[in-house]
Amino acid sequence: MPSSSSLSPFKGIACTIAAGALLALNSTVVKFLIADYTPGQIMSLRALFVYVVVAAFVWRDGSVSTLRVRNLGGQIARASCLALTTFMMIVSVHLLPLGDVFAINHASPLMMTALAVVFLGERVGWRRWAAVGTGFVGVLIMLRPTAAAFQVAALLPLLVAFFSAVRDIITRRLAATDSSTATFFVTTTVILIAGLGLSAFSGWNPIKGADVWLFALAALFQGMGHFLTIEAFRFAEAKVVAPFKYATIMWAMVIGFIFWGDVPDAWIIAGGSLVVASGLYILHRQRLRRLKPQPA
Repeated sequence: MPSSSSLSPFKGIACTIAAGALLALNSTVVKFLIADYTPGQIMSLRALFVYVVVAAFVWRDGSVSTLRVRNLGGQIARASCLALTTFMMIVSVHLLPLGDVFAINHASPLMMTALAVVFLGERVGWRRWAAVGTGFVGVLIMLRPTAAAFQVAALLPLLVAFFSAVRDIITRRLAATDSSTATFFVTTTVILIAGLGLSAFSGWNPIKGADVWLFALAALFQGMGHFLTIEAFRFAEAKVVAPFKYATIMWAMVIGFIFWGDVPDAWIIAGGSLVVASGLYILHRQRLRRLKPQPA
């Protein structure tokens, strides 16, 4: 953990906002690539380029020993969740507007609150449960579960949110044993293997020379996005930077409008607002709980 003297909240917030923009840009590039390539191709080729970012991490840490894995089972479980969410995210951005995908996907903090009760033994009081319930009402509003408006594709980013929450629960446990670089390396390797496995079933389309730079660009956006996310927690406490993760929704909506003219409808705006408000309230209650241990 960083010492109090090394903390810089402004830098942590800046890293979080920039990371959100980069991850949204990564999804933007993927949305262009999915028209010509299978999800397995995108996963595996992007992972190959991400190894360049992993190498930069190793260089920064000063030794290959930073890749040492102490909790192999936990690493594989986390990486499997991320490989699954990566696949579903690629399909989601192909089928849905970018802003809709990120708005629904940000139900993850709500799910993590519920999962933490089961897997981490955390105590959650009625206020936070009420916030979780309100957030899921927001999710239902965005999904519009009526015969006329319901889209099965909208369930994909919701599943991404669930498995992202599971991944984050596992990450909390891994933080006590393995370095961030080791976690990044194992995750990249599992995604590469999963992508190649999917490609064995779905086929492999010829790679256009002009598209190679798009795969590299997606890897750069993704790798640097994760790097800045890690750096954000070095500069500031989680309670400071976590609320600014919701900036990713705004980045996605702006990018979606610029490239595809997507304008979020009233359902997405209303439901997304409930999800964000509920998530921010949960973070507020967690902060109060740390200051004075008691049921939230």
